[in-house]
Amino acid sequence: MVARIRLKGLTKQFGSVLAVDNVNLEIEDGELLALLGPSGCGKTTTLLMLAGIYRPTKGEIYFDNVVINDVPPKDRNVGLVFQSYALYPHMTVYDNIAFPLRLRRVDKNEIDRRVREVARLAQIEDLFARRPSQLSGGQQQRVALCRALVRKPALLLLDEPLSNLDARLRIETRTEIKRLQRELGITTILVTHDQVEAMTMAERVAVMRNGRIEQLSTSAGLYNGPANLFVASFIGDPPMNLIPMEYTIEGGKPCLVGDGELRITLPNPFQHSLSQASSRKVFLGIRPEHIRVSIEETDDAVGVSVFMTEPLGRDTLIQLQWGKHLLRALVPGDVEVQVGQKVWLQVARDAVHLFDAKTEQRLPDPKLMVKGRFIALACQKGA
Repeated sequence: MVARIRLKGLTKQFGSVLAVDNVNLEIEDGELLALLGPSGCGKTTTLLMLAGIYRPTKGEIYFDNVVINDVPPKDRNVGLVFQSYALYPHMTVYDNIAFPLRLRRVDKNEIDRRVREVARLAQIEDLFARRPSQLSGGQQQRVALCRALVRKPALLLLDEPLSNLDARLRIETRTEIKRLQRELGITTILVTHDQVEAMTMAERVAVMRNGRIEQLSTSAGLYNGPANLFVASFIGDPPMNLIPMEYTIEGGKPCLVGDGELRITLPNPFQHSLSQASSRKVFLGIRPEHIRVSIEETDDAVGVSVFMTEPLGRDTLIQLQWGKHLLRALVPGDVEVQVGQKVWLQVARDAVHLFDAKTEQRLPDPKLMVKGRFIALACQKGA
């Protein structure tokens, strides 16, 4: 069994297109790691190099401490589950699962034992006689997973395995995959563009863009401390509000000023963070769930108008006109707000994110030593 996977300077180029650019990554034994990013970011190309389908242009792939760049796919002991499931339509469920073992000429009794073992784990023993056309999407996905697991792979690779499922089945199936992976202890790499899928299933997530890893962290690390503007905008649903501002000092306090005389005065500890920026231009990041909205006027709150509402059931997503910008905020679903209504808002002081506008990198977090949980936003002219 493979104890650990290591990618060292992994690069893949197709002509003039650099698909994967100098990726360095370590995956621990038994870990479920997700490669997350938009289409074309290099995550599937990385997966296919691990499987041996693509050969790296540069760099090395290590299984434990052994370089396997020249090892053919059939000798890597890797299980691969595709987005399309790729089941054989003329074969029964039993035969689809057994097929990899028959190719290896495994003893018939051993094949039967292993097929039944993985089918029991995936709870599809009663489907053995059916063909793929007689299965639901979720059942087909579990058959494809069993076919990958039956060979007892050292590494399991999942390429967008839930993309073809409806929303409810996707929730059930990701729980099932996570249970199976933990039960079997197989090192697993999940490729997905769905942040919810990555953050709920994986122990760590590598966010990719343009062939590079932008940030590698836990779900909480990505959410609470995005390394740059791309990660901040990609992680979170609804996404983070990112507002271009300019840093200045007013009355001895750090202040951010934006378009339309938009203004926010920050507690003093932010001054050190803002002084680390390469220029006075920064981005202010605020997640919708960290904005407190009140339908009644409160002290130290700024009045804004409701631009749009989107009922989501438990919550309502509202867009608020703040200066020349629209802010997304979440309020409880039982709070009634109407388009055009005036409301008052504040921001949780410990949930403000600051990014350098030039480098797009996160500025250091201040050590906040201020009283009160919320800070007020303000606008000099109108709201």
